[in-house]
Order: sequence, then C-alpha cells, then structure tokens
Amino acid sequence: MHIPVCIIGGGPAGLLLSQLLHHEGVASLVLERRPRAVVERRIRAGVLERNTVALLDRAGVGARLHREGLPHSGFSLALDGDAFRIDLAALTGAHVTVYGQTEVTKDLIAAVLARDPDSLVFGAGHVALHGVDSRAPSVTYERDGVNHTITCDVIAGCDGFHGVSRAAIPDTVRMEYERVYPFGWLGILADVPPCDHELIYSNHGRGFAMASMRSATRSRYYIQVPAGTDPAAWPDDAVWDELAVRLGTSGAAMVRGPSIEKSVAPLRSFVTEPMRYGRLFLAGDAAHIVPPTGAKGLNLAAADVGLLADALATYYRTGSEAALDTYSAQALARVWKVERFSWWFTGVTHRFPDTDAFGRKMQR
Repeated sequence: MHIPVCIIGGGPAGLLLSQLLHHEGVASLVLERRPRAVVERRIRAGVLERNTVALLDRAGVGARLHREGLPHSGFSLALDGDAFRIDLAALTGAHVTVYGQTEVTKDLIAAVLARDPDSLVFGAGHVALHGVDSRAPSVTYERDGVNHTITCDVIAGCDGFHGVSRAAIPDTVRMEYERVYPFGWLGILADVPPCDHELIYSNHGRGFAMASMRSATRSRYYIQVPAGTDPAAWPDDAVWDELAVRLGTSGAAMVRGPSIEKSVAPLRSFVTEPMRYGRLFLAGDAAHIVPPTGAKGLNLAAADVGLLADALATYYRTGSEAALDTYSAQALARVWKVERFSWWFTGVTHRFPDTDAFGRKMQR
C-alpha cells in the first residue's frame, strides 16, 4: 500500500496533522500502537493558546471546543500568601481557552474516522521505519497477527518521547539536550467545582501547587513532590490537606471530593536536533519535551504540526521542497524560545533542593 504521508502516532499532534493535510487534499495514514479506548482516556493538560485554537478550527474540529471551552483572560501567581493577577487580555489582546487535551483528542479521532475509517489504525504493533534517508521510505507494522508494509513519500514522527521515530535518526546525526528536574507533579482530578474561575500558580515554602480545571464542574490540582514519588503514597485527604496549605487564601474556595484520577508526572526539558532527517520529520513530543509549567507542550506540538502541514501542502501543490528544507530550523527557533520560557517559569515557581533564602528572594 502506498500513501503520500505516513504519520506515526495517533495522539493530538499526529491526528491534527492528518486533518490539516486532509483539508489541503493530501492523503495520510495514522498508525497508533495503543487501542482507541486508551488514547481517549489519557489525562493531559488543557490550556490552549489562540494559535492552537485557530489550527483546530482550520482542521474542522473547533465546534465543541468553542461550545464547551472556558475562555480565560488571565491567571494568578501566589507566593506565601501574596497573590497578583496577570491580565493576559490587557497585555496581549487575547485569551487562552481551557479545554482538556483528552477532549481535543476525542474530537480529532471522531473527525478522522468520519472522513475515512481506514486512515487511522489503532493497535499497530512492532512499527519500524525503513529507508528514511532515501526517496522511497517505508513503514512496517503488525496488527492482529498480520504484517503490513506502507510505502510513502514522507514519514511524520508524532509518536512522543518513547516512540520509535526519533531513534530512526542516526546517533551520528542526532543531538539531544536534556534537563531532568528533581521533582514531579502529583495531579488529582475530581468532579468538584474549581476554586477560582482562572488558574492559580502557587510557590509555597513547602513546594509548588496549582489549581486548574477541565470544566465548570471538574477540577485538576497539582502539588510538587520528589521525583519517583508513588501516587499511592498520597491518599486523597493528604493531597487536599497539602493543597490547602500551599494555596493558602488563594484556594480558600476549594471544594474537596474523591479523586477520579491520580498520577505523578516527571518534569524534564528535552530537545532533539535536527527535527528532519531525509524524508522523516519529527513533531511534538517526539522532538521535544517541556515541563508542564506554563502549559506549552500541546501548544508547541500544534505549532510544529501547523508548520509541517503548510510545508507539505506547498510541496504537493508546487513540487517545491524549499519549505520542507527549512522546517527543522524554523521549528527549532520556536522550540528553544518555549524551552527557555518553561525552564524559567519552572525555576520561578518551584522549590528546588538548593533553594536558600537568597534564591527565595530571587523567585519573589
């Protein structure tokens, strides 16, 4: 089977790329190793910047987002009880939209399957990339005991940090830059109303805390915990008690309830260079990871995908590879700016093992 673009990974980056290409008249096939139910169940961040919303609209999947998403014109920063608000609307003339990444993924899956059920394969195992440095790359995979081979013009690696795509770039070419943080985020999801109508970032002497939401009736809270923490070591009551301390008066309206999901997310900064090798193009978490502080991960992945979709559309419309040739450099220019912001914001808001009285003043 031949398809112009084979997309590895059926998360939001790969699905969004498929939808954008469809609207440009370019056919694609998305290969996802996990079952649909698992993909649609994953809990991830949910703050969408205006450029991401514009791309989702362009992909034809923005209707429910606009109907159910929560526009936020600002957020609050708190340090040991002192809080102030960042007015995004006044400073930038725009707002962000709170709409869970889980819901974005569901909307994209429904759209892709509605237009062509054969363009998205779940349960694709043993995916392998071949000839990525040639003019005729291919992808092999196994599903239900049957082996398949896909020939294509281009491979888009959107399969995340643990995927196979990045490893297809030879070690002699691939450069990796990483910062692993000595803590993670313990997140709790509960069907309770949020304590505030906007996000709250709190830097407390005991560590970072965050109050956010997925809807008007579902809240997402986080606390900083040491790297490697087992979420089972934190009963619900202990999480709520710690949140009450770290949020202080900023979280005075917090409503407690049983968790429907609890997990610990490690924090790291990671970048791969280049993001293009031969006919392989990386996008999203396959190429870079940012700490969740600042909610840049999905938005950065969407920016990659928008850039790549435009470059591929130009290639298939005109035959020119100029935009494909500059994709990596253009994408990385944005990636490093976002990495710097996320690294800085993490440093301002978290308690590090070596944070002393001077460092505390610098954070303030």
